[in-house]
Amino acid sequence: MNNKTIVDIFVDGARKGWNIAVASIVPNVIMAFAVIQVLKITGLLQLLGNVFAPVMAIFGLPGEAAMVLLAAWIANGGGVGVAASLFTAGTINDAHVTILLPAIFLMGAQLQFMGRCLGTIGVQSGLYAAYFSISVINAMGAMLLTRLILSFY
Repeated sequence: MNNKTIVDIFVDGARKGWNIAVASIVPNVIMAFAVIQVLKITGLLQLLGNVFAPVMAIFGLPGEAAMVLLAAWIANGGGVGVAASLFTAGTINDAHVTILLPAIFLMGAQLQFMGRCLGTIGVQSGLYAAYFSISVINAMGAMLLTRLILSFY
């Protein structure tokens, strides 16, 4: 029989949450900030922003916002970190972040999930593109819908 009190259970859960944050989320966010700084210093952020500008304009976003989606594809924390870095720098604004957030979570961390989930359960690698495409299409739809909703405010 388990003699743990509600306080013990809460503290155990908080400890596990802290460990997840410190071991998984924070490193991704810090990495994202560092990558954006490197891209800014080298001028690649502006170059990539120009390349992606026509596509991102469909969603009402500057071209640099594509970096958020690319980082999110690798890890949700990375996408959030890039969005925070671009927001802090004034490259994107609050409306842009609002448009990007659903996409981060709808298509985020696909690279991680490919190994952790799809590979583990034995999904044929030929189907990966279909799974990834569904997530990306959902993310694009969410960005368009969010942009539409924001146009009423």
